[in-house]
Amino acid sequence: MWKYIIIIVVIAILAYLVIAYYPPLGGKSSAESQKRIHESPNFADGKFRNQIDTPMDYSFKDTVDALYKTVKGTPNSRPKKSLPSVPFDSKAFSDSGDDQVIWFGHSTLLLKVSGVKLLIDPVFSDYAAPVRYFGPKRYSYELPATIEELPEIDAVLISHDHYDHLDYGSIRKLRNKVQQFIVPLGISGHLTKWGVDPERIVELDWWEEQSFQGLKLVSTPARHFSGRNVNNSGSTLWSSWVIMGDRSKIYFSGDSGYAPHFKEIGSKYGPFDLALIETGQYDEKWANIHMTPEESLQANQEVQGKLMVPIHWGAFTLALHSWTDPIERAKRAADQLGTPLATPKLGEPVIIGAQEFPTSKWWEE
Repeated sequence: MWKYIIIIVVIAILAYLVIAYYPPLGGKSSAESQKRIHESPNFADGKFRNQIDTPMDYSFKDTVDALYKTVKGTPNSRPKKSLPSVPFDSKAFSDSGDDQVIWFGHSTLLLKVSGVKLLIDPVFSDYAAPVRYFGPKRYSYELPATIEELPEIDAVLISHDHYDHLDYGSIRKLRNKVQQFIVPLGISGHLTKWGVDPERIVELDWWEEQSFQGLKLVSTPARHFSGRNVNNSGSTLWSSWVIMGDRSKIYFSGDSGYAPHFKEIGSKYGPFDLALIETGQYDEKWANIHMTPEESLQANQEVQGKLMVPIHWGAFTLALHSWTDPIERAKRAADQLGTPLATPKLGEPVIIGAQEFPTSKWWEE
């Protein structure tokens, strides 16, 4: 009897130590950050809340069904070979006077706006998980560039703290080549634990604006959730982002279910020259927190995006649809609506405001 009690106690202690001290799980916010969190109108009963009711009830039956489908497998859930890509040319990117965006797969994007270099949701690791080999593995064997091959970055923007958007290994490599980290409320606790100087972190609540090297950056609402371990769900805020420069306005949706905030953002800050909108990793049971491709095109219309780039696909399998389903459905919906849709390969630049943009069906190659 005592033997089993000792085993249970040891397991409990080990679990506590992992949750408290394993670096990829993140850290806790400072007292100053906690004060701002508790003063936020979006924080209630110990958690951040969405603008509208967002139930995420997942029954035992749903869990069993998802496990069965995962074990059974989804046809074409991963590409059979590494995705085609365009090698990143750091000098050409830095020297170009064009406002542009380069997609690295999923939601990782490198932008240059009015000469300012921004990196959004940088995930360069092979796995979107706290432990290597456990969790979704990246499709591509190599990305268009490593972190070491990127130019010096003026600012990193983060949408929320899930593993496929905020990556421990990537932040550790980036921390000394980024001037500023601009993030939603509460994210600073993760970054400081990973060695980022608190003086280089700015936290914003929804609708707060930050001037940065001539740009206006706005943390705007999304309909999602947060958390990196079993005991901190809702402890940090999730955001979409508005980026406004001299020549271009860009919208980045982050992760979001379809909701009225898109129309509100479009009314306040639109139209946008470019909209980077979540289009993949959806399921009917997650409808409140992830959009279908058809909803993504509707969201693009409501934020008044002149050109849309589908994101949140092309890197990791996080849902039970085929890996090409997001782009195929988005392309059909865009054609039906007459919406311009850019479909860049990994690493292929999209010049903001240009008459021509990438439209190849490279996923069929």
